[in-house]
Amino acid sequence: MASHRKPRTSVLTSPGSRRAAAGLTTAALASVTLLSQSADAAPRAPKPTIEEVKQKVDGLYRQAEVATQKYNAAKERADHQRDTVDGLLNAAAKRAEKMNESRRELGMFASAQYRTGGMNPTAQLMLAKDPQQFVDRNHLMERLTGRQKQVVTDYQEQQAAATRQRAEATRSLEQLQTSQASLKESKRAVQDKLAEARQLLSRLTAQEKARLAELERQKEAAAKRKAEEEARRQQERERQRQQDGGGSTGGQTGGGSTDGGSTGDSSTTKAEKALAFARAQIGKPYVWGATGPTSYDCSGLTQAAWKAAGVDLPRTTWDQVKVGQRVATSDLKPGDLVFFYDDISHVGMYIGGGKMIHAPHPGANVREESIYYMPIYGSVRPA
Repeated sequence: MASHRKPRTSVLTSPGSRRAAAGLTTAALASVTLLSQSADAAPRAPKPTIEEVKQKVDGLYRQAEVATQKYNAAKERADHQRDTVDGLLNAAAKRAEKMNESRRELGMFASAQYRTGGMNPTAQLMLAKDPQQFVDRNHLMERLTGRQKQVVTDYQEQQAAATRQRAEATRSLEQLQTSQASLKESKRAVQDKLAEARQLLSRLTAQEKARLAELERQKEAAAKRKAEEEARRQQERERQRQQDGGGSTGGQTGGGSTDGGSTGDSSTTKAEKALAFARAQIGKPYVWGATGPTSYDCSGLTQAAWKAAGVDLPRTTWDQVKVGQRVATSDLKPGDLVFFYDDISHVGMYIGGGKMIHAPHPGANVREESIYYMPIYGSVRPA
């Protein structure tokens, strides 16, 4: 039987259809090309200049130092809380032993009275779930001997003290956990800032790194010139003081008054010991959170140096700046501590002539440097 279906006609068989399809294809290709060109033409962030990179890296190092001081403070709190908890646990152990002694003595009374016959009040006291209820009854206390009363009283006092110590230990443990959490957070913040700084530096070409080093040398040279100018002014003040009959201060800086007698001698001796220690650390690496003996952060170095002179300083820059006597920059003497930036995130030890010894930042070693390398916040004389 013959088929009555109409034969299919290709959509591209006619010349008009082929021209229409070709037009659609051309339009699609043009659209893709325009989109590609638009994407290529999208504005890209300009590559930062070396000056901007240096500013960014310096800012990250400073932020890392702030985080380091927070880490140091958290670590100090955690260490203190850990000591407190250890002390409370030791005291609780001793208290438990005393409670056991009282309990054994009460048991001896109960056993002795039981052997004589009957369940006496002491035995009931020992076997009761809540001995305090029995003790609170006046007629029971009246029937106990004097020694028994004393043993019961001792047991009650030890039990109450143990309860207080357990509560105190629990609070201290909670504070320790809080300090440890803060410690971890500060540590992570330091690591993040330093990692970002390393990443920025790693993207520089050899030529850009050379330019960055040149900018650093220029900054150091400018700070050195300012220190030399200050040293000349100090020398002039010293000559003027001697001419006016003020005596010599041994070439030390400052236009302020000097301490007299044994107190001044003692302070000078301590400062000399601290300086000698700091000089012996030159060349050792900066490591955040380090307090020696192989590496230091800025406040770890100043703390260790003054400890060698018999003076205990707090751990952080924020606490060290509160110690001793505040002094003006023009009155600085060797051994004084100079603090930097508005957030007091860095510290160095003054050595005279407008210079200091300090642990600068990650990647650098303990060294001498002009105090004018960074903006000065203020200075103190620890002793």
